[in-house]
This record gives sequence, C-alpha cells and structure tokens, in this order.
Amino acid sequence: MTFKSDIEIAQEAKLEPIKDIAAKLGLTEDDIEYYGKYKAKVNYNISKRLSGKKDGRLILVTAINPTPAGEGKTTTTVGLGDALRRIGKNAVICLREPSLGPVFGVKGGAAGGGYAQVVPMEDINLHFTGDLHAIGAANNLLCAMVDNHIYQGNELGIDPRRIVIRRCVDMNDRQLRFIVDGLGGKANGMPREDGFDITVASEVMAVFCLAKDLKDLKERLSRIIVAYTYDGRPVTAGDLKAHGAMTALLKDALMPNLVQTLEGTPAFIHGGPFANIAHGCNSVMATKLALKLADYVVTEAGFGADLGAEKFLDIKARYAGLKPDAVVIVATVRALKYNGGIPKERLNEENLQALRKGLPNLLKHVENITKKFRLPAVVALNRFPSDTEAELNLVREECKALGVNVVLSEVWAKGGEGGVDLANEVLRLIEEGENGYAPLYPLELSIKEKIETIAKEIYGADGVDYTPAAQKDIENLEKLGFGNLPVCMAKTQYSLSDNPALLGRPTGFRITVRNVKVSAGAGFVVVLTGEIMTMPGLPRRPAAENIDVDENGRISGLF
Repeated sequence: MTFKSDIEIAQEAKLEPIKDIAAKLGLTEDDIEYYGKYKAKVNYNISKRLSGKKDGRLILVTAINPTPAGEGKTTTTVGLGDALRRIGKNAVICLREPSLGPVFGVKGGAAGGGYAQVVPMEDINLHFTGDLHAIGAANNLLCAMVDNHIYQGNELGIDPRRIVIRRCVDMNDRQLRFIVDGLGGKANGMPREDGFDITVASEVMAVFCLAKDLKDLKERLSRIIVAYTYDGRPVTAGDLKAHGAMTALLKDALMPNLVQTLEGTPAFIHGGPFANIAHGCNSVMATKLALKLADYVVTEAGFGADLGAEKFLDIKARYAGLKPDAVVIVATVRALKYNGGIPKERLNEENLQALRKGLPNLLKHVENITKKFRLPAVVALNRFPSDTEAELNLVREECKALGVNVVLSEVWAKGGEGGVDLANEVLRLIEEGENGYAPLYPLELSIKEKIETIAKEIYGADGVDYTPAAQKDIENLEKLGFGNLPVCMAKTQYSLSDNPALLGRPTGFRITVRNVKVSAGAGFVVVLTGEIMTMPGLPRRPAAENIDVDENGRISGLF
C-alpha cells in the first residue's frame, strides 16, 4: 500500500480564504493584515477590545522523549484541534514556527503530518511571514552596535573578551560555531573570538515569545546583557541605546500569524524557540489572544515533557499567568520499543519484552505531569498498522495503574475524525480531572536548588555536578541579583538524562552542568548541560538534498 507524502496531501488541499478563517474567530478584515490569500497577521491591539472577555480552556500537548521511530506531537495537536471542532467546540490551535535549520537538516518540516496538518505547508516551513528573519536582523543589529561601540572608542569600557551576545542565522551551520572576526586591519574593527547561534536559540527569540505586548517587548530587549566591562559590570542593549531600533524591526513580527488546518480549523503559528536550548513554546501573545477568541486552545511544547512541558509550566505559564486545564502526552508503541533497545528496522515486530522495558520512559513523563505538576493527563497513543492488541493492552494497563487513560489516536490517517475519542477524553478531564497546578519550584530558591530540583524530580537524577566554570558563573549571577529567576535547562532531548544514549528511564546518573548564563531580557537563567550546542550542524545526508522545485514553482521533498 502506498501513502501520499505530507506535502502531496497539503498541495491537494482546498484552502479557505484567510478572511473566512478569521471570521470563525469573530475577527473582521480590519483586525488582520493579509500576507497573500491564506496567511494573515492579527493586530495585537484587539487584545484591548477583548480584555474583559473570559479566557477559554488551555490544553497542553507534550510527549515522551523523541526517537527516530517518531511520536507525532504536532500531528496530534493539529488533529485534536480538528476533532474538537468536529464535535461542535470552538477550538483554535497554537504552534511554534518551524526553523529553517531543522527543515533542511534531520527533522524536515514541522507542520503536522498526514491528514492532520497546518497549511499552506510550504510557506509555514520556509519563510512564512518573515518573523524569523526579523528576529535575526534585530539580534545582528545589536551585535553590530556592540562592536561599533568598541570601535568608536568604547565609552562603556566593554571587555572584548567578555562579549556574550552572539550573531545568529536560521540555519544549521557548525562552521560558524566559533569564528574570529574583525581581521584585516584597524578599519575593520577589533579582532576577537566570536560565534553564531541558530536564530531560534537566540535570546531575542526568547524575549519575543515571552513579551506580553510591544511595550513589554521593548523593555525586555533593553535588559539583554550583551557584554561585561573590564571591572565585571553587565552592559545591556539599553546601555547601547539599541532597543528602540530592535523593537522597530520586530513591530510587525510581533503580530500573531493566522493560518488554518486541512479541515479549516484556525491556527496561530508564532515564535519558535528551541526546547533543548530555549523554552520551546509558541508566543505568549498568540496564546493569550487565542484564549480570548476561542473556548478551547490546543498548544504544544517542544520535544519531551522533561524539556518543553517543564519549561512551559515553570517559565511560560508562570510569567503569562496561564493555567493548563489538561495535558496530552503523546507516544507510540514503536517509540516505546525503541526505548526498550530495539533497532528501528525491527520495530514492526511484536515485542512485549522490549515494550515493557521501554514503557518506563512514558510512565516517568506521566508521573511528572500528574504528580509533580498535579495536572490531569491522558496518553494519546498514535496507532500504527503494526501495533498488536497485546502491545496496546500492555500500554493501557501500565498507564491505568497510574490513574491515566490511554486513547488511540488515528489523526494522521483520518484527520479530526481519528481524534474524536481523544477530544472527548480531554473534555472529560477538563470537567472532572483534579487540577492542582503549581510550578515545580518557588523562585526564592537559589540557582543550584532550582537546577537540582528539576534534575532530581523531573529527570530522576541522583544529583548534579558543576564544572569550575559553571560554579563561578552561578556565584557571579547571584552576586549580580539574578538568583531569583527561573532556570531554563539546555539538555539533550533524546534522554531523561544529559546523555542521549541513555534511553528508557535511566537510574543512577548525575547531570553535569558546564556553563550557566543569564538571559536577563527573557527573564531566566540558562543552564547548559552535557554536550548541548546552541548551533546545530547538518547530518551526513541533510533533508535539503531531497528538496526541489519544478519549472512551475511546485516544491517537492519538503517532507
């Protein structure tokens, strides 16, 4: 049996004009700015008009640790939104914008899959409305102003060896991780070590996604620390008078992007911080707007629940005043067998022993959501034709022992129709589930106490080890007054530990913290563990090799 590719399905879809999608949310043409027929930005000033309206219910979709077998978190998010609409609920979806780096690297597109996609798929996965380009431009303007300040006399006394802001580009390019610039003589600036991050790992992206309005965006941008002086004082974007121009570059980008699913469900796709490096959630602006416009908002957090969901619940929800009403944890039998040590080419074979060995990964995520964050949850099991009844029953039994139901999801093959059972269970949880949500830790704890709380409670680590550099970083940050911020853990997505090779639910491990830095504009402390990098590289055979366009402009191979 042959299946159509995601891009073939998307290209065959008949899209509704975006003004009709906006009308489903009660928006008029005066509320939107068109980016062609099928994309629009929504004017953020309508938030004032809607301020007195009651918020809708918030549904968070997360997953087990990602594997090459695939889980389908975005596909589930899209399918659940479609399913809620099918049963008569006013639902909207909130997703992150894809980054060009992963699109051309390993991951490919990030707009859902099968018959649960957001469209226009090619636009969303490529340049979309230009938000990521604007974020990169704002970041690089700030970098240029730092080096120009030094070149023009360095009135602030910036130590060129302690410049912490890095240039960025929205591409996986390991060659740019560490560079030397300013070469070629005095007219070309001061030679120094420098480097690039991928745009979605930049602090400007994190600031963009946590800002509640244009004023807050400008204030957060002004607080970004770009360097330290010779005597150790932080220098900010505000000190360089860069924040006004940066905000001007981001003014239009800050308006949430409105598109649709294959079934015409409205979808906001806005902002895209990495979840293994940054906080991994779409913008506060889009989420808050969606909650005013719909009765149910389905959003996702990047990678597994140990990364995206933890950061959603400890950083985004805390700052934005959000309280999820239910959580969906996505898994597949195939991915759980992979966690049990079975190679990818043998995942279609029934193997209850491997499944039993891999299941603890799912169960740990379930425990974290229901016991640590005290939120009602359901496991959405994306069904594959190779799944056997014995395997499905084993997953059901193990989850039921934790008081959580398992619902089979077939949204990839059937769209919203395949998610109706999941939608009904989510609605039941919202009405009947016990919800005692609170962040994992109070901000009054020290930086180390917060790191160790996450490592022990969420990852299951025995403890945390700090390099001398990390120890010094923490001491300096607490001395500068940043000890009361939440922490954003930069960790591999492939394991609950900081070692990507440790699958399932590892025990007897410790987390190693290499560096700690502050994102003062975003409002969190970034903790780099293991071998995590802020600029990914391309694989041996990047997805870009399969992407092409014909003489009519039709793209192929995107996913």
